[in-house]
Amino acid sequence: MNILVTGAKGQVGQELKAIAEQYPDFNFVWSDRHSLDITRQVSVERLFSSQPFDYCINCAAYTAVDNAEKDVEKARAVNVEGVQYLAAACHAYSVRLIHLSTDYVYHNDSQNTPFVETDKTSPKGVYAQTKLAGEQKALAAPIESIVIRTSWVYGAYGNNFVKTMLRLGKDRKELTVIFDQIGSPTYAKDLAIAMLDIIQKNPTSFKGIYHYSNEGVCSWYDFATAIFELDNIDCQVLPIETKDYPTPAKRPPFSLLNKAKIKADFGLPIPYWRTSLKDCLERLGAEL
Repeated sequence: MNILVTGAKGQVGQELKAIAEQYPDFNFVWSDRHSLDITRQVSVERLFSSQPFDYCINCAAYTAVDNAEKDVEKARAVNVEGVQYLAAACHAYSVRLIHLSTDYVYHNDSQNTPFVETDKTSPKGVYAQTKLAGEQKALAAPIESIVIRTSWVYGAYGNNFVKTMLRLGKDRKELTVIFDQIGSPTYAKDLAIAMLDIIQKNPTSFKGIYHYSNEGVCSWYDFATAIFELDNIDCQVLPIETKDYPTPAKRPPFSLLNKAKIKADFGLPIPYWRTSLKDCLERLGAEL
């Protein structure tokens, strides 16, 4: 099984690399923006024509949520046009596509039950809007493709909330963290395992939108508190409201994802968020 991974130097891409040896039947081709510019159709075509692929996992994305409000053209190039070019190449060479998306496509101030895949989308801001447009490009193409919407991604690689809290918590006696944004963290390692397990099953039906995040529910305040508790960091976390921490781009107030569909269709076990957080912290601690 030949698998192309784009965005291989990102959080999820590096986790895929870390577990690749556990899947000896898979032959991976790792690409990043230096070896494959997905915003240039000729670059995508050149790679796809050079060797056969069975699957493409698109981890490439413009994820700087606030910067996207100013850097609109680049965000659109990566999150929309890049997906369109990948989908076109997947069609031309009969490749199945797994495309990663985000909980930001939902923004409903009155939602209080976990979102299901058929719920109405309402993206606020450039990042959310371009990610939704990218999904549409992937699903509109005449290919076998799935979109996985995920949330609050963190892991042992790259920059993320967990690493930021660890750094700040060791330098300060107290921190303020938002408590009125509700969702569930996603451990990049778990997401990577889930995607490769789906590919290993090689299902006959391969089309549509799925949700994936860790089980459970928390706020950013709860998440930060758990990080300090599990890592034995003496830093007090003070809850604040979103209005007290304004940002250029709006964040969804509630983005808890219902994972029943992905569990039913692919038989995936999904770990509880605190269990996965503990694993990540132990990995990070071992690196020190």
